[in-house]
Order: sequence, then structure tokens, then C-alpha cells
Amino acid sequence: MKTMEFKTMINASPEKVWEVLLGEETYPIWTAGFAEGSNVKTDWKKGSKAIFLDGTGNGMVSEIAENIPYKFLSIRHLGNVINGTEDRVSEEVKGWAGALENYTLTEVDGQTEWKISADITDDFEGYMLKTWPLALQKVKELAEKKN
Repeated sequence: MKTMEFKTMINASPEKVWEVLLGEETYPIWTAGFAEGSNVKTDWKKGSKAIFLDGTGNGMVSEIAENIPYKFLSIRHLGNVINGTEDRVSEEVKGWAGALENYTLTEVDGQTEWKISADITDDFEGYMLKTWPLALQKVKELAEKKN
């Protein structure tokens, strides 16, 4: 597993960017580039379970490893969800279980730098190189529109 990093500058406050990232209405919009119909079921509190699903009901089961509002969010991925059933033990899952996805928001001269650090397996590198830039651009658009 390796760690990939992505970042962008957003002309909005960390609070506005945070609202877009975790917002019930905005989350499905900015994550659509990963999978159409994306949604999440969680309260975003540290230690809480998070179920990330695509439009077909498949996805990942994770936990919120850390949540420092407007500054840092860490998600620990634990397994897959297939047809509504959690899988935390198959050989496929063992190769990436425990992977972290970290979001860091830093205020810089009245703007916000959003940095993502994500652990990925080699087979997902191409997918992430294609989809994360789309997500960054969509969050930027949504947050700047809210200003």
C-alpha cells in the first residue's frame, strides 16, 4: 500500500469547505466522480461507523478515526459492503483494511488549502489519479459558490 496526496486552494473559509465535505446535500455531489449515487451513513463523530455506498448499495465500511472540526478528518477503511453485507475478513479486504483517508484544512491568506492523504493499493492508483482531481474541483466550486 502507498500513500497518495492531493491538494487545492479554495477561496472560502475552512468552515465553508468543511460544510461542503460533510454536508448531507453536498457530499453526494462532490463524490459523484468516484461513483454515481454516492452517499454516506455516519454522524462523523470520532469512533463512529461510516458506511460509504455507491448508487447500487455497494461500497465500504469504515470508522471515523479522528474529527477536529474545520481542521482535520481521518477515516479508517475496514472492509467492503457487498449487496448490503459487510465484509471485513476476505482476502481482498485484508490487502487494504486499515487504510487511512485524511483531510486537512489549513487557512492560508484568507483561503483554505484542502489536502488529502489517502492510502491506496497499486490496483487503485490509476482510478484515484483520475477521480481525486475531479473531487477537489467539485468541492472548490461548491465551497466558493457558498461564499
